[in-house]
Amino acid sequence: MSDTSAPADRSTRPTWASRLPLGNLGMYPVVLILALAASLFVSGFATPTNLRNIIEQGAVLAVVVAAEVLVLLTGRFDLSLESIVGFAPMVVAVLATSHGLPQAASVPLALAIGLLVGFVNGFLVVKVGLQPFIATLGMLLFLRGAMLIISSGKAVYNSDGNLDGLAWLGQLRLVGLLTATWVAVLVLIATAFLTRRHRFGRSLYAIGGNEGAARAAGIPVNRVLWTVFTLAGGLAALAGVMLVGRLNTVAVSQGQNLIFDVFAAAVIGGIALEGGKGTIFGAVSGVLLLGIVSNLLTLASVPSYWVDATRGAIILIAMIVAAVAANRRAKRQQQALRRTPGSTGTSTASGGDNTGTSGGARVEQQAVPTGSTASNARSATQPGGAA
Repeated sequence: MSDTSAPADRSTRPTWASRLPLGNLGMYPVVLILALAASLFVSGFATPTNLRNIIEQGAVLAVVVAAEVLVLLTGRFDLSLESIVGFAPMVVAVLATSHGLPQAASVPLALAIGLLVGFVNGFLVVKVGLQPFIATLGMLLFLRGAMLIISSGKAVYNSDGNLDGLAWLGQLRLVGLLTATWVAVLVLIATAFLTRRHRFGRSLYAIGGNEGAARAAGIPVNRVLWTVFTLAGGLAALAGVMLVGRLNTVAVSQGQNLIFDVFAAAVIGGIALEGGKGTIFGAVSGVLLLGIVSNLLTLASVPSYWVDATRGAIILIAMIVAAVAANRRAKRQQQALRRTPGSTGTSTASGGDNTGTSGGARVEQQAVPTGSTASNARSATQPGGAA
């Protein structure tokens, strides 16, 4: 018996590749094919300047997508991120131009504002009990109106250097690329390792997969959710600071409609809206795909309304594909359960119940006695993890 068990143990042992925060290929084959076709048939696409522009323009979207992915993995979503992208820099810009805010405090204050807004979102969802859609939609509208009020409906320009404290991040270059681009790369790497290698990240997947089982296993669900919304707000504010540097101004419409591209990139990249599935590596493929498509339409001098229509079509297709994939996963899980004798008590765990209702209660009854599962999930709450 020992001869047959040894090979099985080695076959199930994780390889070095599985330890990398890469996940699946996402849409990278499509991105590669599209880029190669554009290089052959579209004049000016493959130039170093144009390729650099695609990367630099996608940096802001990539950071906001990273923020949204953290929330989506828990089975929630945050619509207010696009407003934070504009609101946090606008508050700092008004203070810098009208009240003499020191330039050294500009970026820290913008990040603090984003974290505060995210903290409030978490409070509304966790403590007040509002649905994430209602809470974050209300925050989106509130911040958009507040942004118009504090700016008197006017953009703030960096005419006399009063916004240099905000703009430097998106203007300085390092190894040929804007500093903001390298910041986005660091954010993506940190998010990837957080979600794949850290206890906090594993708790996100546990909550999104089955919240009832996560609670039964000892994961502090409310604290994790509150932390996720707070982090997402801070990352959205960082993206807003990066955008100010690229535009050298804070427009009253900054970040408007950005959330549509964020959800499109996440869904295209394989993030499941029901939570518990997907990687940041896959989401980046969605960012690249949207960036290439937008750039191709610009090079082709396509009217702006066609650009909007194309983006809308991409979002619809992505949502349809995601819905079809989710239905197929559910059917496969149901078929597997039918073939497994005595599996009625675990049906909700396989189906990914995020509500913690009666199905979650049945999972809780099984999760507590299971030593390996419960102890592994509880380890996410130890110091250095989700707390």
